[in-house]
Amino acid sequence: MEKPDHETGIPGCRQSDLKKSFKSAIRSLLTACSKQDFLEIFSRFSVAEQETLYRLYNQVVVSLHQTLEDEFDEHCHESQVGPILDTVEQLVEEQNLDPLFSDKTDVMAIANDLTTAKKNEIQKLTVLLQRAEEQNRQKEARIHLLKNQTQDFSGTTDRIEKLKAGFSSYFEGKDKLPLI
Repeated sequence: MEKPDHETGIPGCRQSDLKKSFKSAIRSLLTACSKQDFLEIFSRFSVAEQETLYRLYNQVVVSLHQTLEDEFDEHCHESQVGPILDTVEQLVEEQNLDPLFSDKTDVMAIANDLTTAKKNEIQKLTVLLQRAEEQNRQKEARIHLLKNQTQDFSGTTDRIEKLKAGFSSYFEGKDKLPLI
């Protein structure tokens, strides 16, 4: 995915804070499971299998983290969040510098606009979250399938050992080996 370029080379303070907050929130959500907790969940597996699953889990988390960041950046670029926040920051600075600026603003209109913007933002973030949850469900199903396949192979080993024991007891005491 292409990294979006903003018209301003250096993002404003508000834009930077928005990105930092988003990245921080994602990081804390996606790294909620420690390695110790992960290994306890898969304690019935061998150490090698646990390490393999943990590496796979880390790859999934890193990939999901990057995908969410890329989609967030793309969404911000498409909706021109950077330039809008830069404009807001500039207007706030101008108002703070203007001694004649009137504090008589329509608070209800601003509140309604802000509410609408936040509702739209919540809807878009909900869609992103639903995508992430669906990806997690698919990965959990895959892990469950792999786990079941591993259990199926353990029964095969027991049957092979029984078959070997049966062959060796059949040929015990006989001088001839079976013809191959």
